[in-house]
Amino acid sequence: MARVALGQTKMMVKPIAGFLHVIVYAGFVIINIEVLEIIIDGLFGTHRVFSFLGVFYDFLIASFEILALLVLLACVLFFIRRNGLRLKRFAAKEVSGWPKTDANLILVFEVLLMGAFLLMQGADLALQKMGTAYYVEAGSYPVSSYLLFLFEGMSESSVILFERFFWWVHILGIFAFLNYLPYSKHLHIVLAFPNTYYSNLKAKGAFTNMDSVTQEVKLMLDPDADPYATPDPDSSDDIQRFGAKDVTDLNWVQLMNAYSCTECGRCTSECPANQTGKLLSPRKIMMDTRDRLETYGAEIDAGDDQENQRPLLDGYISREELWACTTCNACTDACPINIDPLSIILDMRRYLVMEESAAPNELNMVFTNIENNGAPWQFSAADRLKWKDEL
Repeated sequence: MARVALGQTKMMVKPIAGFLHVIVYAGFVIINIEVLEIIIDGLFGTHRVFSFLGVFYDFLIASFEILALLVLLACVLFFIRRNGLRLKRFAAKEVSGWPKTDANLILVFEVLLMGAFLLMQGADLALQKMGTAYYVEAGSYPVSSYLLFLFEGMSESSVILFERFFWWVHILGIFAFLNYLPYSKHLHIVLAFPNTYYSNLKAKGAFTNMDSVTQEVKLMLDPDADPYATPDPDSSDDIQRFGAKDVTDLNWVQLMNAYSCTECGRCTSECPANQTGKLLSPRKIMMDTRDRLETYGAEIDAGDDQENQRPLLDGYISREELWACTTCNACTDACPINIDPLSIILDMRRYLVMEESAAPNELNMVFTNIENNGAPWQFSAADRLKWKDEL
């Protein structure tokens, strides 16, 4: 978690975008220290309450301003990159409409917040230079000092009005951003850490065993087991569905994966099925899972009959998408926060095979051969070595 979520190591695979993201990430975390001072000043009527830190405080304010400028520039570049360069993974169908608007809104939010912060700092510095009461001289202002020309010729009361205005814009903008966060893909700011902590560290592509199936196999192989034994009536085991048809069949980590998805599209851009024109998009798998989960919750709130609603399978994700997957794990490996679209794909495939017997014809032939011949090939055990006679 420290390496991937905190250290942003997988972001740096694409160095330019990764570097800009690290700037925005560092700015979001570090500038919040200044937000703490702003809130304390607002609540208790103080000004620059941490100024007693002296030289260290000057260093902090200077670093906040430099970071704010870098964040502002990075967000402008991200906006141009997303809307002007028309990168393939940002022009896909699944990220048109609201997902694109959502991403742009966050970038605009960040630009406005950083702009309000720097203008507030500039007005504060102007008041310090005027010797205005209450505005004690403290801090170092390597960026906002270049904004002093905006306040030249203004009266003291006008500059105070501007300083208060930008203070309120900044603080209210932060609160608005925090309230918007749970409804946005940028919830990954919070969920990236638990999502990475609970990511799958087992061998990539390893198929998970179902306890019920494992128990049945053990009973079949146990010579002392009674095949006619009556199940324990006190057993509280629920009837378990094989695989996943809807979001209720997925585990909580898979659902957290869906809410953690940043919609960056790195998984889809690395997917060989998608690259060769197949319908599959791992990003869409995660977005569809989240959309279905949102719809499912709304249906529960409305008291609707769940049986008559669109399930995840066929309602959101088609069978063609599922069978296009090569299980190569490129999507999981490419994800900056270790989201695992493959686990959802495999669980939905398991449902198709074990519940509906709806595997493609090629797989059904393999299953039949294994059942009849003990091997995937259409040769009996006695004929397996006949190829040597042709040498």
